[in-house]
Amino acid sequence: MDAPVVAGASTGLRLATRLAAPEPGWTVEADAVVVGSGIAGLTAALELRTRVPRVLLVTKDRLYSGSTVWAQGGIAAALAPDDSPAAHLQDTLVAGAGLCDPRAVEVLVTEGPARVRELVARGAVFDRAPDGRISLTREGGHHADRIAHAGGDATGAEISRALVAQIEAVRDDPGIEVIEHALVLDVLTGPAGPDGRPGPACGVTLHVIGEGSRDGVGAALGRAVVLATGGIGQVFRSSTNPAQATGDGIAAALRAGATVGDVEFVQFHPTVLWLGAGVKGQLTLVSEAVRGEGARLLDTDGVRFMPDVHPMAELAPRDVVAHAIVRQMAATGSDHVWLDARHLGAQFLRRRFPTIHDRLAEHGIDLTTDLVPVAPAQHYHSGGVVTDLAGRTSLRGLYAVGETACTGVHGANRLASNSLLEGLVFAHRAARDIAVKVADGDLPALEPVERAGERALVAAASRSRVQRLASAGPGVLRDGEGLRRAAAGLAQVPTDAHLCHADGRPLADPQVAEWETTNVHQVASVLTAAALEREESRGGHARSDFPSPDEAWRLRLELTLEPDGTVRSRHTPVE
Repeated sequence: MDAPVVAGASTGLRLATRLAAPEPGWTVEADAVVVGSGIAGLTAALELRTRVPRVLLVTKDRLYSGSTVWAQGGIAAALAPDDSPAAHLQDTLVAGAGLCDPRAVEVLVTEGPARVRELVARGAVFDRAPDGRISLTREGGHHADRIAHAGGDATGAEISRALVAQIEAVRDDPGIEVIEHALVLDVLTGPAGPDGRPGPACGVTLHVIGEGSRDGVGAALGRAVVLATGGIGQVFRSSTNPAQATGDGIAAALRAGATVGDVEFVQFHPTVLWLGAGVKGQLTLVSEAVRGEGARLLDTDGVRFMPDVHPMAELAPRDVVAHAIVRQMAATGSDHVWLDARHLGAQFLRRRFPTIHDRLAEHGIDLTTDLVPVAPAQHYHSGGVVTDLAGRTSLRGLYAVGETACTGVHGANRLASNSLLEGLVFAHRAARDIAVKVADGDLPALEPVERAGERALVAAASRSRVQRLASAGPGVLRDGEGLRRAAAGLAQVPTDAHLCHADGRPLADPQVAEWETTNVHQVASVLTAAALEREESRGGHARSDFPSPDEAWRLRLELTLEPDGTVRSRHTPVE
């Protein structure tokens, strides 16, 4: 069937264009403001430091707290003599289920190897083979050994260590300032255009938890803003993401008028430690690399089921494995399956996966002798703020990199270990583009103006309700009825900053928990709207009422928040 929605059609969803927050009490200025301290944010800040006069790096917690630190498996790049960027490109396109932007993927795979070698030059220590070369392994969807890893299963932690060390080494440089414990609130914009849409990005408002001149709400003004705020894990009841992953960058970009895309494609990692139905928060990931080394999936009857599902069995793309596990759990009436790595040997497992081994041991599970209970949980967001090949969004002066961005690399489903590489490659590109534009005067310093539209604030107490609705609606397996229920429920969550209890007390006060919950609510709302609109199954979007992919839907679904609060959708063909 033909995709029914035309360009600029209303989704029926309305959202506020600003957060309810105090006016900024202080101001700091820079040529570029980078928000986030994962691999993308740290790389962008380091590259910009040598290219523009002044950089401000803002992070929600400590520098070392970005999502990158949790990455276990590794970083994918065609480094082996018998591998090639062309082969990496092909595997990425297959995993993306027809929705990758081939131009973006080509950039990723051709520039990736050089960027990884630069990481080594910055001090990252990868595991080495006996011949001294970087040791490479394989993960789901890859047809070659191209996953570089560090510390066995602590790749993200090592990359973060190396990049943070580079930042710390230049802390005293007057050309860079770091503000920790700072939550980005809204993207500041300049004068609106003749069409009434917001003007260029010219900074952000921040809330800093601290003391001295940089505490409370302030304004960080910049010629360019780079959003590298990570994922949306806390939209769901259970996720492998850290507590900071509340979709802040996506929500702030959306409120500023930037276009978001592919938001319906959520990757649920197939093998997350299952500890019971009531467990919430960040869950323990059992890396895909364990299956890459030969671990098998068994149902609760002890039957291996993946060979009957896909030719690559346990190493099929993640969406295939996650959906197969959910269906197998339904068939056996269980709430988990088993991961069996016992045949790989105790010595090998302790050496190759020390972090996973120790984390499982904390829960009384021995990876070397026990079956490990696992089930899918939210892991990665393939969509985000739509960018071009230089990280530029639809809003002039606003850039997005890493998981916050939708570069077109991942399409409908991210290929394993492409995420760290994407953050690395496109952060370099964004930094170079900003430097050129700052030098040429193409990104002038602007004074922010107040945007039209409503202000929103959702009570922190509503977060569990939002998470329940998101998990039941746009969860692992979706259908129209469930999505409509979720949309209706989300629309009923109070978002008015002026609402009060019967005794006159405010329903919510402007503070971190409320701002984060507002972001979670807005992201959950646009995610649900997009999932309801896409009437097919593809990659990380699986609908039981439309179980097959439809060629008419081989397009990117883009959403934009208009100044009047209306969310409109547009269909963009994929080449």
